[in-house]
Amino acid sequence: MTSLPTALMPGAEFRAPAELAAHQQAAWDVQRRHVAANSAFYRRLWDGVAPPADLRELHRLPLSDKGQLRLSQAAHPPFGDYLAAPESMGARLHRTSGTTGQAMNLALSAADCRVTEAVGGRCHSAAGLGPGHKVVHCLNYQMWMGGLTDHLTLEATGALVVPFGVGGTELLIRTIREVGITAISCTPSYPAVLERVLAERFPGLAPRELGLRLGLFGGEAGLDDPALRERIRATWGMEPRNANYGVSDVFSNFAGQCAHDTRLHFMAADVLWPELVEPETGAPVALEDGAEGELVLTHLVRDCQPLVRFRTGDIIAVDATAPCRCGRTGFRFRVIGRSDDMVVVRGLNLFPTMVAAVLGEMPELSGDYRIVLSAPPPYDRLPLHVERARGVPDSPGLAARVAAAVKARLGATAEVTVLPPGSFPVTEGKTKRVIREGR
Repeated sequence: MTSLPTALMPGAEFRAPAELAAHQQAAWDVQRRHVAANSAFYRRLWDGVAPPADLRELHRLPLSDKGQLRLSQAAHPPFGDYLAAPESMGARLHRTSGTTGQAMNLALSAADCRVTEAVGGRCHSAAGLGPGHKVVHCLNYQMWMGGLTDHLTLEATGALVVPFGVGGTELLIRTIREVGITAISCTPSYPAVLERVLAERFPGLAPRELGLRLGLFGGEAGLDDPALRERIRATWGMEPRNANYGVSDVFSNFAGQCAHDTRLHFMAADVLWPELVEPETGAPVALEDGAEGELVLTHLVRDCQPLVRFRTGDIIAVDATAPCRCGRTGFRFRVIGRSDDMVVVRGLNLFPTMVAAVLGEMPELSGDYRIVLSAPPPYDRLPLHVERARGVPDSPGLAARVAAAVKARLGATAEVTVLPPGSFPVTEGKTKRVIREGR
């Protein structure tokens, strides 16, 4: 493919849909031929049906999903037969985190890398990062896309980036103070880890004294909870921004918030085609204000492992399709949860983010929790383990109050177990909220 170096549309995140349409269609004209000619996986999936020339007719093709990609890599290691370019064209190999199953090998060409970094840079820029900032990046660099690739998207903003990674929290605290770091890139749960280390190893040093002013969060859910945002502001004196939403198989980061709106802005319309489908049936859902559905994505530009109508497993709610006050035109959305994290309790579809919103309003709790499923469905109760906040004494009525709050807000009956502060393991990576015992 020769079009990739010019595939990015300058300022695409500020362009009106009518301006983007011709660029998107031209990109698809090249990409569909590339996929049809070079991806054995999609030729097999499409069973002799040619991909439509009109991008608006893409919904006529069958959906693809992570399970199919896993089978493809198992049968055709290491990259699967959806690899659509010679292995010699690969410039970088990443591996998915494996949070929801078998880790996957990801191949990117040099052009794939450039596009990925540019799109991610848009997201971090929108969140407020730029020249003059010193940002420390605290995600795992060991092959995961969130490490090196997100580091490079941070660099794309013009900021000075410190490649710290995970582990060595005491050293991180010293580095923040010595270097004068002003921003941190990490998961939303990581500040709580830092707080524990500060309390244990740096007594008398308050989190806000570290001087961090901007928190760039991603990698796990949680920041949609207003209580968590307020807790971060009050404790750290920094502004929390949901700056890094992505799907490793697609792009490491293609949506983030701006200073005017806490919802995620879709930032990749020039290189990525979004759809919504009904999670149970796969039926198309119109992408409009108020819509909810599973996010489905198609690369309009990708050399090595192009994906077409790929089911991300993320259930999103589209809140607005009109331009934001910041001038960005991508639709704005919230991630409700993952289809594989959904727990059905007596017909109610519950996601961890919904539970977190309830718990975040109870100051007696730390905010950390687990949904522990010890048996297969169906479920008539939500088995919920919560943790008391530090300094809160044990109270026999706390479990009942938590259960009552869950019932009032979510309509589900919860079986609540209250644990002492610090009961849940401290993690510097992604925190798994739904525990399916025996799996």
